[in-house]
Amino acid sequence: MTSDSFSSLPISSAQVANLNSLGYTQMTAIQAQGLPYVLQGRDLIAKAKTGSGKTATFGIGLLTQINPRFFGVQALVLCPTRELADQVGKELRKLARSTPNIKLVLLCGGKPFAAQKASLEHGAHIVVGTPGRIQDHLSRGTLTLTGVQALVLDEADRMMDMGFIDVINEIIEQTPEQRQTLLFSATYPAAIKKMCAAILNDPVTVSVESEHADSVIEQSFFQVKEPQRKSALLSLFEHYQPETSVVFCHTKIQCDEVARFLHNHQIDALAIHGDLEQRERDQVLVRFANRSCAVLVATDVAARGLDIKSLQAVINFELPHDPDIYVHRIGRTGRAGETGIALSLFTPQEHLRVKGIEENQHKPCVVVPLETLKATRGFTLQAPMVTIQLDSGRKNKVRPGDILGALTGDAGLSGSQIGKIDIYDLFSFVAVELTVVNKALKYFQSENGKVKGRSIRVRKIA
Repeated sequence: MTSDSFSSLPISSAQVANLNSLGYTQMTAIQAQGLPYVLQGRDLIAKAKTGSGKTATFGIGLLTQINPRFFGVQALVLCPTRELADQVGKELRKLARSTPNIKLVLLCGGKPFAAQKASLEHGAHIVVGTPGRIQDHLSRGTLTLTGVQALVLDEADRMMDMGFIDVINEIIEQTPEQRQTLLFSATYPAAIKKMCAAILNDPVTVSVESEHADSVIEQSFFQVKEPQRKSALLSLFEHYQPETSVVFCHTKIQCDEVARFLHNHQIDALAIHGDLEQRERDQVLVRFANRSCAVLVATDVAARGLDIKSLQAVINFELPHDPDIYVHRIGRTGRAGETGIALSLFTPQEHLRVKGIEENQHKPCVVVPLETLKATRGFTLQAPMVTIQLDSGRKNKVRPGDILGALTGDAGLSGSQIGKIDIYDLFSFVAVELTVVNKALKYFQSENGKVKGRSIRVRKIA
């Protein structure tokens, strides 16, 4: 049985005393599972959320490898935002108190480049930073990574969401092949799985998802008469008030009608189906994925391959004929240890579909009387983010870090107010919080509003 005491680890007594002084008396689950492997020099995939103690998991491991007498970059930690990099840097400095003469340099956008260059010239053991600014230093020759022994990708899924995959790969190419790589991610989508296969060597996988309640999908069925279907859908939104949901319909016409109906009732909804042009489809998926649209109304075909995190509800406007399709639909919620709800409308004529689902799941469906739902007068649902389109993209050599740097620098937004960044060949999309969208637009429309030194045209996608 693994001990949860730091003194059970092969670390110095000075480090154990330092941890005690910081209030680290017992290891968290991710530390107990991951630290022994990190200290052995193994590559690691850690599925862990913010607040699980992951910084100490990689931080203690990094510090045991550092040679203070060699002033070259021996450890690199990549973070998605300046705020997270700041937080990680502060934590690592506390953990390094027991190891004399350790120098850590923070490299993030929105800070003077010259000052960072000067810090690097004086030598650094550990570099913590955002992908865009790290790449800037590499391209200008102010940073070299040939001595890196350990590479950490913190919140890798968030960096993927923000479009940093190409930049991360370019950075990794400049590190030695013989290195320890530690990847931390709250979720494990296909893109992360592919990255792990490419950059990690025989990794150990640890997860703390078992600490949380198992993924639970609460299923409820509501019998309605056909003319009631739309008003019943509205009642579901007014009662459950999900922040993100997908409503499944059978036909393209039905999708458009339902999305229009919800929009007319102050619920932020977009339809996606096979009749949309690729450009329109891309915009809809971008907006739903970056939380600037709250409800997606989709056909099964259009939703195929849709990978949305933290989807709170799946609503069947009409039940599918095939019970397996029903299972596939509702499986889009309740992921990664979170709970979700599946709400289904059916008419008496569709009772056989309900029976098919019961037989498939080997349990009865819970039918809830529609009249028990509590309506909320004046209920509205607006997405928390807004998407801005920029007229520069991959062919203009625009990177996510350039956009992030412009918004967190002169525009004055914080990293937490900026969501997913998507770079296409000729244009880019960036999600910003609704409360600061006018501030972002005003910046880009001003004389100072530039990305990579050039003025760009922007528009709000609505």
